[in-house]
Amino acid sequence: MALSPIVLVPLGTLFLAVWLYRTWSRHCDVPGPLFASLSNFPRLKWAWSGSAHNRHIQLHEKHGKLVRIGPNCISVGDPHEIQKIYGTGTNMGKSDYYKVLQPMARGKVIQGLFNTQDEALHRAMKRPIAAIYSMSNLVEFEPYVDNTIGFFLGRLEEVQAGGREGAGAGACDLGTWLQWFAFDVMGEITFSKRLGFLDEAKDVEGIMGSIWKIFEYSSWAGQMPWVDKLWVKNPYVRRFLPEKSSPVVAFALTRAQERASIKGPSSDADKAAASGYNSRDFMSRFLEARAKDPSKIPEWFVTAWTTSNVLAGSDTTAIMLRAIIYFLLKSPRSLQKLLAELDEARRENRLSEIVTWKESRSLPYLDACVKEAGRLHPAIGLAMERIVPKGGVELCGQHFPEGTVVGMNPWVIHRDKTVFGLDADDWNPDRWLVDKESRVSMERCLLTFGSGHRTCIGKNISYLEIYKLIPTMFARYEMDLVGDWRVQNYWLVAQTDLHVRLSKRRQDPTTTV
Repeated sequence: MALSPIVLVPLGTLFLAVWLYRTWSRHCDVPGPLFASLSNFPRLKWAWSGSAHNRHIQLHEKHGKLVRIGPNCISVGDPHEIQKIYGTGTNMGKSDYYKVLQPMARGKVIQGLFNTQDEALHRAMKRPIAAIYSMSNLVEFEPYVDNTIGFFLGRLEEVQAGGREGAGAGACDLGTWLQWFAFDVMGEITFSKRLGFLDEAKDVEGIMGSIWKIFEYSSWAGQMPWVDKLWVKNPYVRRFLPEKSSPVVAFALTRAQERASIKGPSSDADKAAASGYNSRDFMSRFLEARAKDPSKIPEWFVTAWTTSNVLAGSDTTAIMLRAIIYFLLKSPRSLQKLLAELDEARRENRLSEIVTWKESRSLPYLDACVKEAGRLHPAIGLAMERIVPKGGVELCGQHFPEGTVVGMNPWVIHRDKTVFGLDADDWNPDRWLVDKESRVSMERCLLTFGSGHRTCIGKNISYLEIYKLIPTMFARYEMDLVGDWRVQNYWLVAQTDLHVRLSKRRQDPTTTV
């Protein structure tokens, strides 16, 4: 006998009420917006709007160190708990958010060092290549970075002079050019050739746009990962849609196939050299790593490694470069201090035309500006989510059971006044020039490139580019900011509309500022 609506409605209402109560009560002792305790939709909305980083800051200012931003998701705002969540040996795996960040190629999901949830796979992928990313090894790439820096500066001057791009002698869209630069550096050191962004002054093969779409989509879909599983990565749905592959993965596959098809001398190094490649570029080193143990290192690892270089190694660098330049141009006092440091180094013949990594390490105010930009404008603008393991964990004096999703947003952590001072919301590079103990304490609380064993493996590549390009540009040019920028957060926080006017500075080493 069918139940009448008179019975179904009360039963349905009762079921909904019980479900909502159980959902709310799981973490009812953690403050936060009421709707966020019942549904992930609020945090999806914040991510969709591109302002989640600001919303998280506001919520922590209102509610304190712990904020419930989802039915089972806790945002932690205490820098002193970093090691418990991200430290080595914590056994906290990445949440399903990272599945959404895994691109597709030829109908298959491509996992990488950054986005894999499988800790065993992460160790297997990282072990053969970790040494390549040490700064002592990366300095070997410096001549190739110099090549791209020289070409980049030449292209900027052409644009400012109304050259090839016909842009006139007005403002230069430096934000876009910096991103093209970061991509081309990665092409130079990974594949022995620029990807063509600077040459053509456009997004080659849609690579840049495709990466941004991944981050834009994953920022909101990652708040409800079942959406991605139901749609983008659903094999039944894909049958009725045109086959699509990530342009980044497709590009990496093509380059790997090109290198593998080289005919000639027997050794990989000789093959690369005979074909005009740098025999010590990342691709060559990746192929060497696989050749040492092909039974344990599948061919797709090479694709994943090269994809990770391009996917994660360009946007983050460009964001940092833009932030440093922006804050310096907005702060005349800081700019003058940096220029004085650069001029003194030039007078003492400690500064090459393209600044070397070694020379940059003797510029303490430059170092302070880089750290401060990474603190005030970190590339990651959402919580880096982890799953509480068996046995639970205590954070900020509260116990969280197994399966709870916890995470820290660098934008929140980097504004903690107990660590960074009462002016933590403001730009102040001088905070990094205090006593060593205070500086080390602040450095431990930086999440600019993550923390623990899942720290971004390519951070040294970014630092190599940043510490070379920033002093080179400011020693060479006078820059004026035209207008302001807009900040949008789609997992990675990007700035748009960073327009400047460039003009050559006097190169006389006796010039004072």
